[in-house]
Amino acid sequence: QGFKDNLHAVFCLAENAVGPCATRPDDIHILYSGKTVEINNTDAEGRLILADGVAYACKDLGADIILDMATLTGAQGIATGKYHAAVLTNNEEWEKACVKAGRNCGDLVHPLVYCPELHFSEFTSAVADMKNSVADRDNTPSSCAGLFIASHIGFDWPGVWVHVDIAAPVHAGERATGYGVALLLSLFGGASEDPLLNMVSPLGCNGDSPAEDMERDSKRRRLV
Repeated sequence: QGFKDNLHAVFCLAENAVGPCATRPDDIHILYSGKTVEINNTDAEGRLILADGVAYACKDLGADIILDMATLTGAQGIATGKYHAAVLTNNEEWEKACVKAGRNCGDLVHPLVYCPELHFSEFTSAVADMKNSVADRDNTPSSCAGLFIASHIGFDWPGVWVHVDIAAPVHAGERATGYGVALLLSLFGGASEDPLLNMVSPLGCNGDSPAEDMERDSKRRRLV
């Protein structure tokens, strides 16, 4: 689509079959970020490789915008329903941009509560930096799951981090919906050479001039 900046796609994939090296309760993992994680729920496994993915994007790729997208929590469907994915981000402008992009392209999103100072304590561990699952499943578990991922780049990281939980809207019955492709194209469309994507991107909605913003502003600013 004529994307003008360095764009990396990191696929966080793992074999989930049972074997002698399978994760067990009470195991302690050292993740790529260097942080230690006590396993208290072996079904909360996807966040472990997502945490490695965002840490890799930060440390090895030098990304200043990191967006992770996954079918992470069943609680997402309860929090935002089966038509809206859930978005969690450390940047209010990007939260608004995600909502606008979703409305423009049809891949709807709705914000989750971002409050690490109150919610990250759900992962408190006596033997590691954190556990991999929450202590209280009634305390915004979808937000907490996203915060687990964010903690591996650090809550003081100066870049833009966006987490999109797409557990519910990716399927309708036994069929996949393809959710997420249009959202990403719309969200980042302002940095492409495609006139249609420029029109539906949040940048286009704001009425800014793509040509002027591309030259004047940083990647982070011009995409919102």
